[in-house]
Amino acid sequence: MKRPSIYVKMKVLGAIDVVAGKTRHQRIHNVARMTFLDEEGAPHRFTWRTIQTWYYRYKNHGVTAMDNRLRADKGQPRKVTPEEVLEAINTALPHFRQKKHNKSAIYRFCIEKGLLRADQIALTTFCRFVREYELLQDDVSENKRRLAFSMQYANQLWQADTMFGPHVQRRQAKLIALIDDASRVLCHGEFFLKENADSMIQSLRSAFYKRGVPEQLLVDNGSIYCCQEITLVCARVGCILRHTAVRDAAAKGKIERFFRRVRDQFLVRNLDLSSLDKLNKQFTHWVENEYNATLHSTLGMKPIDRFGVDLSRIRFLSPSEDTDELFYAEALRTVKKDSTFSFQGKRYETPVDLRGKKIELRYERGRQGPVIIYDKGRRIGQARLLDAVANGLRRRKEEP
Repeated sequence: MKRPSIYVKMKVLGAIDVVAGKTRHQRIHNVARMTFLDEEGAPHRFTWRTIQTWYYRYKNHGVTAMDNRLRADKGQPRKVTPEEVLEAINTALPHFRQKKHNKSAIYRFCIEKGLLRADQIALTTFCRFVREYELLQDDVSENKRRLAFSMQYANQLWQADTMFGPHVQRRQAKLIALIDDASRVLCHGEFFLKENADSMIQSLRSAFYKRGVPEQLLVDNGSIYCCQEITLVCARVGCILRHTAVRDAAAKGKIERFFRRVRDQFLVRNLDLSSLDKLNKQFTHWVENEYNATLHSTLGMKPIDRFGVDLSRIRFLSPSEDTDELFYAEALRTVKKDSTFSFQGKRYETPVDLRGKKIELRYERGRQGPVIIYDKGRRIGQARLLDAVANGLRRRKEEP
């Protein structure tokens, strides 16, 4: 109880006169060990310092001093005024180029340059001033004029985002989903325990194999959508990666609407959450048999049927054993004079003569798989682990 009523306070002070103890100080300590009930019957205990403060207030000012009064300056700036903060912000803004200003960065700049003092205003107070007095006017996304839009053909634009899902094995699962703008088909959706680049790459790979390659991919500014791996994959398959404005979730309205449908129609079911695989199987069954195969009110037809109308325009990945390499991670190495290079603590040798050249290595994340060599975008082949003994025997045979 933050603010006990006068009834409780007077009850505590009355106990000082009847409790055991030779001195008032001892009696206050004994009262601090007691439990008191408020008007609702809830038990409370108070420290001896609090009881002593109440005692002297009552002794010096009477019962009127026991009332809970708000501070006269509550909510009012005491050390700095909004005008002073605005002046500091206007001085700092010319040193920032981005349109969407970072409040924390501006605050740190003002402190470093002596425009404001840390003991004068804290970061949370600074952000509150900016929000309440609109000192930056950076929340323009709420007042942004929007137009309802839709792509003309399937796979012209996909929208991707992440949604927090149920807890699986005491860990919260995250749903990464990609939806087609024109047909509303869910290209792929999968729950993961970790929201990282590997999860996003796995989702992209499954979506590209199932629904083809989109012309554009619209994502937000989350860490997994801005990482180098996603940019590389989109560049390799010929997909334009687009980012929405910061904190502008309405720009991805279709995927946000799909997430609401997931919460209202899928997560409300009695799901088997014993493992992530079982959850994903249930989700895939719901998507393919209910969501994609149900009449869409806006389209007037099923999403999967609308997607099939433009099937002739869709570009699928070529059926090749090297296609998976489009989703591999990339690293750069320089080949030594003996046609070898080091990677992840091991020495490899190139299948052809590439001495002194800088090569690109593609490898699968999290697995000890093959290392593929590329030279200026051209696939050379798979690197071999160095076997110095075998090379020595082969050299002996070649010398005679």
